[in-house]
Amino acid sequence: MIGTVLFLMFMILLLAGVPIAVALGLAGALAIALADQTLMAMPTNVYAGIAKYPLIAIPMFVLVGCVFDRTGVALRLVKFATALVGAGRGALASVAVLVAMIIGGISGSGPATSAAVGQVVTRGMVKDGYPRPFIASTVGAAAATDILIPPSIAFIVYAVMVPGVSVPAIFMAGMFPGILAGVAIIVPILIISWLKDFGGKNPDRDENSLWQSFKEAIWGLMAPVVILGGMRIGAFTPTEAAVMAVFYGLFVGFVIYRSMTLKDLYEMLVEAGEISAVILIIIALASVFAWSTSTLGIVQPIAGWIVGLGLGEYGTIALLMVALVFIGMFLDGVSTFLILLPVLIPIARAFEWDLTWFGVILTMKIAIGQFTPPMAVNLMVSCRIAGVTMESTIPWVIWMILAMFVALALVVVFPGIALWLPRVTGMM
Repeated sequence: MIGTVLFLMFMILLLAGVPIAVALGLAGALAIALADQTLMAMPTNVYAGIAKYPLIAIPMFVLVGCVFDRTGVALRLVKFATALVGAGRGALASVAVLVAMIIGGISGSGPATSAAVGQVVTRGMVKDGYPRPFIASTVGAAAATDILIPPSIAFIVYAVMVPGVSVPAIFMAGMFPGILAGVAIIVPILIISWLKDFGGKNPDRDENSLWQSFKEAIWGLMAPVVILGGMRIGAFTPTEAAVMAVFYGLFVGFVIYRSMTLKDLYEMLVEAGEISAVILIIIALASVFAWSTSTLGIVQPIAGWIVGLGLGEYGTIALLMVALVFIGMFLDGVSTFLILLPVLIPIARAFEWDLTWFGVILTMKIAIGQFTPPMAVNLMVSCRIAGVTMESTIPWVIWMILAMFVALALVVVFPGIALWLPRVTGMM
């Protein structure tokens, strides 16, 4: 009964437009009160929810995303990728996906990447003959790869919440599935572009030489290498890697490109502080929600009911796939993990699934939801930038959704796609 009230209260508050952090905290508090537990458990859990060393990486990765956005790295990456890929049908759309994947190796935030890439490529794609709904679909889908390609804020939260999963291991596990997801999105983009004759129409395209554009983009291309390579050789932890990435970005902005000022730095610190505060407040109040579900005995009956359906491993994964894609339409990856992991992890343990692999496929499901209408968070951003309605993107984005489902199915059937790299590198 209390469990029903808990989730019902949360959904009512969410539908009423209450901020998700407040909805989580109020629903958890109501459940605690109904169970005659002391409300003093709330401040304890709020503090315990964010007093975790790996979470320090979140504001740092948010800040490094802001730094690289302001330094013009995305624009230079677009120029290099365009020189590399060419200027034919589907070329610039493929460039948008490739750039989003690289930016994902810097910031780890889907909506932020959707905004950064959308602002850089939209005007050029319009000149190149792409319809605006197709542009919004491409950018929104491409940005979804960013919670898969490390560093990923969603992966950090998952590793913090799930005992036995390390941040470096799940970072490495997300690498190949993230690349696979990006390639899967490019396939329908190229097919549609060839069939509809999208691209290759801009006579004013800047034909920078490949070598010149590479020299300008090299500092952006090196950022993921610095972050992941440093962790791989043991030079620093994921949390320290986030700090190093910030210093690297500031060095590029102030010394290499000389495109930043002290005023820019102040504005970036304010922006990163606001975004980080929102994320950490959600984590803190979600801890109250999670504590109430576990302490009040709500989790095990739900998990037991799902396992008891007799669907088997693949049937259960399919059920979770549908549920998480739907939830991903409304919530970001961090919020989804904070709310549902207390229920999902017992299910994974019941089937003896590898928890690192399980985290990757959960994240892929959420990534699909982030560009699936009608409430796709990434698509909302890209549609706003492109100046189109979300309904107009459906004929295009549906094919990218199907392509991502194929990539997800491959990772489900062949767990080695996710687990090979962390095992070879000794992270597991």
